[in-house]
Amino acid sequence: MNKSEYIEEEWLFEIKPKNKFFSLNLKEVWRYRDLLLLFVKRDIVTVYKQTILGPLWYLIQPLFTAITFTIIFNNVAGIETGKVPSFLFNLAGIIVWNYFTSCLNETSDTFKKNAAIFGKVYFPRVIMPMSIVITNLVKLGIQLLIFIGFYMYYMTQGMQNTLSKTIFLFPFLVIIMGFLGLGLGMIISSLVTKYRDLTFLVSFGVQLLMYVSAVMYPMTLIKEKLPQFGWLIEYNPLAYVVETSRYILLNEGSLSVNGLVYTLVFTIVIFLFGLIMFNQTEKKFIDTV
Repeated sequence: MNKSEYIEEEWLFEIKPKNKFFSLNLKEVWRYRDLLLLFVKRDIVTVYKQTILGPLWYLIQPLFTAITFTIIFNNVAGIETGKVPSFLFNLAGIIVWNYFTSCLNETSDTFKKNAAIFGKVYFPRVIMPMSIVITNLVKLGIQLLIFIGFYMYYMTQGMQNTLSKTIFLFPFLVIIMGFLGLGLGMIISSLVTKYRDLTFLVSFGVQLLMYVSAVMYPMTLIKEKLPQFGWLIEYNPLAYVVETSRYILLNEGSLSVNGLVYTLVFTIVIFLFGLIMFNQTEKKFIDTV
């Protein structure tokens, strides 16, 4: 091959630095869709591969948490859950909350955890946190099956309840929780490359956030019992998602259209901001991780 033929040769792919301030690059992500599915399969198969109970941990964690919440907050503290059994009320909130926290916690250390791969092989870095969000959908699906099982059991025991007519909104709520967890996770992951100790604050902060997200109590309870702290609930987008999820699944609670619109706008802003930070960090993170 002479020099002129070499110059005229067209390359299939060209790897070059990203100069755009904001770039989602869905075309490139679609090109690497096989790798995305491979990461999803890896996460599902290997996470509990060497454990005794394996995927049963998907079920044990929400069940034990729901039992604990029922004993402490309903039996001891006396929080009422209307016509819905306390255990089912707590299980519905926990399942939705777990999806958000899993997306947030597992994407918050993307750069640090995958530094070895990122330093050797090129692929769109955003595929890694996206694969985590998709993987957690599988976990959510398994936990929803358990919820349906207990729902049918309580129906046979005389529970007077019907699904809300707004059941079609539930996938929309799941998408919101996934994008919100992804956005916050990308922000934290970008900051962790410079501030390592931030990872220790994430799990602690998520636990505190749960108590102001109406996971184990109705939103109206705080407004009635502690009105001076009601703003913590009103300005928390996660509280609206959890409350609406229970309204859809159990026909208990309330549905706030204004709250959902606020949550949607908040989620879009956080996701776009997280994506910008992620794109900027991936250009130089290898020098700091």
